Amino acid sequence: MSISLTEAAARHVNRYLAKRGKGVGVRLGVKTTGCSGLAYTIEYVDEFSPEDSQFEGHGVKLVVDPKSLAYLDGTQLDFVREGLNEGFRFNNPNERDKCGCGESFRV
Repeated sequence: MSISLTEAAARHVNRYLAKRGKGVGVRLGVKTTGCSGLAYTIEYVDEFSPEDSQFEGHGVKLVVDPKSLAYLDGTQLDFVREGLNEGFRFNNPNERDKCGCGESFRV
């Protein structure tokens, strides 16, 4: 199982961890919601839980809980700017469908 991130995502995470003044990485996960069933979650991590799976790329630690790992295996986290919008993008090979608003997905 693996999860990775692009250099752009790593720069963004490192910039925000520095602004925050604390943190060891970011937690990626999924929650049940939306019209397609699942939505991605991302939050800063101050400490690890023993059951977490940890991945590292470009100097950033990615943490995933056991429940979410099956849905996120093979995912690459990216940070993109499109016009006036910017944000994280999950490039997930397990995604089979997305809702029209882009807020949720199905595997």
